[in-house]
Amino acid sequence: MIAIEPTLERLHTAQELLLAPFGLDESTLRRALGTITAHKVDDADLYFQYTRSEGWSLEEGIVKSGSFSIDQGVGVRAISGEKTAFAYSDDISEAALLDAARTVRSIAAAGQSRRIKVNPTRTIAPSRSLYIGRDPLLSLDSTTKVALLEKLEHIAKAQDPRVVQVMAGLAGEYDVVLIARADGTLAADVRPLVRLSVTVIAEQNGRREVGSSGGGGRFDFSYFRDAVLEQYAKEAVDAALTNLESRPAPAGEMSVVLGPGWPGVLLHEAIGHGLEGDFNRKGSSAFCGSNRSARRGQGRDSSG
Repeated sequence: MIAIEPTLERLHTAQELLLAPFGLDESTLRRALGTITAHKVDDADLYFQYTRSEGWSLEEGIVKSGSFSIDQGVGVRAISGEKTAFAYSDDISEAALLDAARTVRSIAAAGQSRRIKVNPTRTIAPSRSLYIGRDPLLSLDSTTKVALLEKLEHIAKAQDPRVVQVMAGLAGEYDVVLIARADGTLAADVRPLVRLSVTVIAEQNGRREVGSSGGGGRFDFSYFRDAVLEQYAKEAVDAALTNLESRPAPAGEMSVVLGPGWPGVLLHEAIGHGLEGDFNRKGSSAFCGSNRSARRGQGRDSSG
């Protein structure tokens, strides 16, 4: 059974970030959807998104760059038959939302679509809690983030004396989305994302090679414990040292041996996409309808 509590918590977070600061509420969303569905459309939805991100990079023990950005906006979609119309605005406001709604509803003019009614009763789409709903950017202060990069640099340099340069990067993102559908469904998600990366340069007998590693996921910066830093540093250094011992790959014509299954892959890549249903249904495939007949005619003796 899917618990409703995390779903309600995410919905509340999304409303506090994407609706309340701009004077919007669920009645505003219904008005926008009603504007779209007043004409002939099959479905419609609104997609709000807020993303806050930052990044840090360290090279030779010095913070080379730091960045911070906030992106937000709303997208409006209407579907009529096989046609889909989109409109979006970076300005989250009732005026911008209704203007976008009026823009997308025009797709119904040439459609053979039915009229739908906006459901005034909201339905909250349940979802599993797959990751934390906290803002990862707030899990460490700026000083601690820089110290994390410095520690990673120190660990990497201690791996092998041939390591002459280390570059480390830390990035985080806090992404919140809210979706409202014409059938009354409301869905929201709060998606943290962090990543730590390291690149090392190793030198031996005048030759330099590079190795990289890193990782991340949908959690906060506390994931990057010492054991994780050790793993990333070791992988990057091992890659650089392996490259120091590498030899150029042979070039020129070579025999190709195909094992079971691979000839089918080659056949698929050669003609398989043209045999897919959508292309034939729309008549754009070289293997459908008149295209197919024309090719057959080219192979015949035109003299009869």
